[in-house]
This record gives sequence, structure tokens and C-alpha cells, in this order.
Amino acid sequence: MSEFLAAFFVSYLLGSIPFGLILTRAAGLGDIRDIGSGNIGATNVLRTGNKKLAAATLFLDGIKGAVAVRLVMFFVPDLGVVAAFAAMLGHLFPVWLKFKGGKGVATGIGVMAALVWPAGLVIGVMWAGTAKRFKISSLAALVAFAFAPIDVMIFGRTDLVPLAFVVAGLVFFTHRANIKRLINKTEPTIGV
Repeated sequence: MSEFLAAFFVSYLLGSIPFGLILTRAAGLGDIRDIGSGNIGATNVLRTGNKKLAAATLFLDGIKGAVAVRLVMFFVPDLGVVAAFAAMLGHLFPVWLKFKGGKGVATGIGVMAALVWPAGLVIGVMWAGTAKRFKISSLAALVAFAFAPIDVMIFGRTDLVPLAFVVAGLVFFTHRANIKRLINKTEPTIGV
């Protein structure tokens, strides 16, 4: 039980590091929560006009998820799924920001890649490809994570299908407003 709690707590704390907020403040751009959608993720950081900061946010949000999973698995191999779930919760509901975090796309890709890297790679490529084609980040996230359970099955990790559904469910949950705008055809394109 103590290993479970330690794995959960450490992963939650790693996942809750708000890189988008840290980087935009360090760059003198103020509080990212006062810009665009108010989200701390890479897509909103891009709305500052700083592509390098947005790319760094995307990278670091993915890495923190992967590091949380790999760190826990180094000590307790059986708790990778717990670490993945906790890192996602940390990113979505960070204690430092009154539980108002990001939408979980980069962190979701990171945790999936840490558990089964080919599936994480496919999810990332699907996200990037859909974003490039349609210029709508939320649509790209929804498409990529809708296929996450299938991706892990394809790569022989049927044991991770429940986690893939949970991660996808969290991503869909955080994109509730985006889904409504997509249906109404009012969702803004990337960079707007």
C-alpha cells in the first residue's frame, strides 16, 4: 500500500508541474491563464505568438508524463499504470493552480509512450498529422486518443487497454467545450 501511495503521489506531483505557465512567465509574457482560452497547455502558449515556447511546453508536458511512469516502473515495475493515471490527474488538476490545469494531450502521449512506445508514437503522429491537416488542435487530440485503445492492442499490450480508455476518456472530458464548438463549427484553428 505504501508503494502504491508513493507512486501515485510522486507521479501526481510530476504531472502537476505547469510548464506552460512557468515558461511564459519566465519569458516575460505574463500569466498564460490570462491569454486565449486560459489553458496552460501548448496550444494556448502558441497564442502568445511564441512558437518556441509552445514547442517547449509540448515537449516538457510529454516528458513529465513519461518520466513519472518510467521513474515509478524503475522502482516498482507493476505500478506503471498507477503512475500514468496519477501524472494525468496532476496535469489536469494541479494542486498549485486550484486544480485547473491543461487538457492532457502531451502528457497523455508521454505516459502512453512510456508504457508502450510504439503506441505513444502512433498517437503522437496521429495528433500531429490531424492538426497539420485540419489546423484544429482539439480535433487532432480527439482523433488521436479515440484510437489509443486500438493502438495498444495492435502492439500486443491488451493489458493496457483499460488505461488507454481512461486516458482517452480524460482527454475527451477536458475537451467538452471544444466538442460543442466542433459540432457548431465555431472551434478556432491553431494559433487563433
